[in-house]
Amino acid sequence: MAMLQTTAVAGADQTVPRAIVRLGAIAPGVVVVNLFASQVLAGLMARSLGMTGVEIGMVSTLTLLGYALGLFMLVPLADVFENKRLIVGTLLCNIAAALCTALVPTSALLLVSALLLGASCSAIQMLVPLVASMAPPHQRGRVIGDVMGGLMVGILLSRPAASVIADIWGWRGFYVLSATAVLVLAGALVRHLPTFRPKARMSYVQLLASFWMLWRSEAALRVRSLTAALVMASFSAFWAAVSLRLSAPPFNLTPSGIAIFALIGAVGAAATPIAGRLGDRGHARITLCVSHIVIIISAVLSAWADSAGSQLWAFGALGLGGILLDLGVTGDQTLGRRAVNLLQPEARGRINGLFVCLFFIGGAVGAAVASVAWAHGGWMWVCGAVGSFALLALITDVATQTGTS
Repeated sequence: MAMLQTTAVAGADQTVPRAIVRLGAIAPGVVVVNLFASQVLAGLMARSLGMTGVEIGMVSTLTLLGYALGLFMLVPLADVFENKRLIVGTLLCNIAAALCTALVPTSALLLVSALLLGASCSAIQMLVPLVASMAPPHQRGRVIGDVMGGLMVGILLSRPAASVIADIWGWRGFYVLSATAVLVLAGALVRHLPTFRPKARMSYVQLLASFWMLWRSEAALRVRSLTAALVMASFSAFWAAVSLRLSAPPFNLTPSGIAIFALIGAVGAAATPIAGRLGDRGHARITLCVSHIVIIISAVLSAWADSAGSQLWAFGALGLGGILLDLGVTGDQTLGRRAVNLLQPEARGRINGLFVCLFFIGGAVGAAVASVAWAHGGWMWVCGAVGSFALLALITDVATQTGTS
């Protein structure tokens, strides 16, 4: 640990303490819940504060917009400020924003707190590359896989967890509990996370201006960001529309049943350590191709569920399709992060911010495409969109070897 107190860049014979890897896996899963919880709490918020349909829709929008702003405006600070202090400070802002959300008396204040809550969730993207950089290059895929597993579980469980907690303690109680969990997490990070002082010395304006130079100079960043955005579009399109399909015949699931169905997606998080280890062993290219092929198979299975002979077969096909989708997405995400974290260590905050923001945009595009596809062609069109995004990612894999070392 003595070396880790001054630098987070690992040497060839250095290993990351398991306590830090575990924290690196737990922390993103805890924090990311705040990004998606409002999507299932919207109805409760609307009734409590007398909000209009437009206002309640803006809560989720502003939370995600705040996160995007945090990726561009806050995460790059990890390249110039001491990382431990920056991460803990951002988490303290997250706690304050969650408590403000729990206590807001008006819809206007709720919208402001939602924006701040989303922006402070960007602490996730300061922590992930820091933990990754502590591992030597030949172990970085494994460490990223472990950390990404926690993040994916948090994303997949955020909606059902928020729904269950709100049923017991109300939507305000959910945000109080979330603030408490993040406070405990911040305390653990203060105790276990090593300090890291970047060598870069530049102004904030120079920091932001360097995004374009990094984008132009790093082909691996461009390619892996593209495939990550495409598979995130597949992921978002599926999960944005599957609740509509499950609430219709022959399934006719209640909101609680749909929340339980969403739990199967957590199985996909099992792919993260496997994908990371395969990348470390030099199999990144084939693993990426397999990940994208698995998503295409998922789309075919999910589409077949519409014409299955029985409800049991239809539900099984849809469930297996969801699992395969998440396996493919986590494989791409893990190897994409591994590739970009092997790039310029002095710019890892900006590189990670760019990477995440672009696949975040892909997710937004996927959700938008799903809504149009559902309106015009139903579930079959949605599955077609899911498969098409994955096919474009597969074509990218075949056409280039960039970022697969």
